[in-house]
Amino acid sequence: MTSGSAQSGRSRYVLFDVDGTLMDAVSNQRQVWRAWAKRYGLDADEVYQVALRTRPMETFAAVSGNLDPHECLAALHELEDEDVRSGVYAAFDGASELLSGLPTASWALVTSNYEHRVRGRFLRTGLPVPGVIVDAATVEEGKPSPVPYLRAAARLGAEPEDCLVIEDAPSGVQSGLRAGMTVWGVNAAVAVEGVHRHFDSLREAVPHILAFASGPHGNATA
Repeated sequence: MTSGSAQSGRSRYVLFDVDGTLMDAVSNQRQVWRAWAKRYGLDADEVYQVALRTRPMETFAAVSGNLDPHECLAALHELEDEDVRSGVYAAFDGASELLSGLPTASWALVTSNYEHRVRGRFLRTGLPVPGVIVDAATVEEGKPSPVPYLRAAARLGAEPEDCLVIEDAPSGVQSGLRAGMTVWGVNAAVAVEGVHRHFDSLREAVPHILAFASGPHGNATA
């Protein structure tokens, strides 16, 4: 299937997930949830396994239903902010080259995290920051709803069919697909169901993403 932009010559846009796609934050997330669980006397491994599958408020309900969820969220935010200040972060190989090679107004970040943390991480790893960041505070519905990616496209002035989503997780892939966008998966040994193309690593995907963004050449989903 050839995208509409390939037929019409319209501009193309790339929308990136952050954690697991551009930034390797698995160990940071594990440490934050471990510290949170310890604060409340809960089993760290059990809490983390739940947190991998759910959003924070859902995690709290599952593992600490007797606690005030707003207090739990405040504690989690405190730990996450401290991790941004003092944790060790690494961008995936190819991320800096990729983002630096994209036209400034042609890409955005779509994350379930918060913008100030994303900016802090990008500053520490030297990655360029785009003009558009759609974060958890920007939308009422998170992934797998199509709303986050549709909001990013709207802020860029892009049509969904002209957008390429780069994701690593099933919920993000479904979000992009439901938004009517082309979705490529990275950083996974096995392709996430539904992706139009799959790459074992971000590094492998870099030249293909840059080629997509450079103009209507060829087949975006081949």
